[in-house]
Amino acid sequence: MAHYFEELAWQIDLVVPIPLSDARRKERGYNQAEVLSQPLAAILAKTHQPAALRRVQHTRSQVGLGLAERRENVQNAFRAERQLAAGKIILLIDDVATTGSTLSSASSALLQAGARRVYCLTLARAVQGTDLDQPAKGLQAHI
Repeated sequence: MAHYFEELAWQIDLVVPIPLSDARRKERGYNQAEVLSQPLAAILAKTHQPAALRRVQHTRSQVGLGLAERRENVQNAFRAERQLAAGKIILLIDDVATTGSTLSSASSALLQAGARRVYCLTLARAVQGTDLDQPAKGLQAHI
């Protein structure tokens, strides 16, 4: 991911993982996006700031949901901390992008909190059928 990010030449201030709900984090024991974002931030010598974004709604798993259901499921699921996001260019990290609904919702929260720009980067892109083969508007790059 670090090599790919360097090819993009994006100038960023913060690296922020997609947060899990407290219930899901307790169930899994870790946040897979944070497992990716923390070492990436260290390699890039950028601030890792998971506290900039929090999940305020426990959402059901996106697995098996269509595009419209995914968007609805994560709508308003995130809140960003204005003190940490305002004026910043943020690299938002997730493990997998399917439709981009989660990244879009999280990006919107960061932009509403005053972030100057949000770039999204994921480890993988899943494609599962005709409704899921296009990223949501605003999904800028993925690997």
